[in-house]
Amino acid sequence: MQDDALDAITVRLRAAGCVFAEDEAALLAAQAADHADLERMLRARVSGRPLEQVLGWAEFDGRRYAVAPGVFVPRQRSMLLVRLAAARLRHGAVVVDLCCGTGALGAALLAREPGLDLHAADLDPAAVACARRNLPPERVHTGDLFEALPVRIRGRAEILIANAPYVPTEAIASMPPEARDHEPWLALDGGPDGLDVQRRLLAAAPDWLGPGGLLLVETGRDQAPATAALVAAAGLEPRIHVDDDLDGCAVVGRRG
Repeated sequence: MQDDALDAITVRLRAAGCVFAEDEAALLAAQAADHADLERMLRARVSGRPLEQVLGWAEFDGRRYAVAPGVFVPRQRSMLLVRLAAARLRHGAVVVDLCCGTGALGAALLAREPGLDLHAADLDPAAVACARRNLPPERVHTGDLFEALPVRIRGRAEILIANAPYVPTEAIASMPPEARDHEPWLALDGGPDGLDVQRRLLAAAPDWLGPGGLLLVETGRDQAPATAALVAAAGLEPRIHVDDDLDGCAVVGRRG
């Protein structure tokens, strides 16, 4: 594509409020099959649809994973969960990715250790369909938290990773429009204090962890002490991890 055409795309994206307009213009131009396809994608992006949903993929842990319209887009801050889990990966380990969305977290772990006995689950059928494009389809289950998982792995999980919704309900209105208007409320809304889903998840988690198993939960920095208290109340040993570079925060609970 000629420079002047790329510049014109950049101008349209910048006018729509895209902070990284030049980078996005290059990605859209490279992805488009033809001019009509480019115009379709450009209009979708200018209207506020997340770039990853427009492209059909998100880069995460050095790989591209499918992202479908209306499905929660994986954030780079969630790499903290992957890095914390990475040290415990081993061939044959039972690993669970709850509230999996696109399945990018589980897929990143499986890419690091292909021999994992990995299972992912989400309540949203659209997310499950997307995750089955990024993971072995038979390993992705539909249902509410642990109810979706096969009974055979109960009490055997060595790693349980979860990016459960943790945005307080009233705070969703102040989120960027691309998230607020184009990602499912189900994947964002954590209830009045943002911890409703975490409460249910953490209360049930010990029954699914094996001895020494780790539970890793993404949370907000302001919420981390409350999340850690919920982990402790479930009988797990909590520890808060913060990564300033990723702008990520997670609480890890270990079963004794």
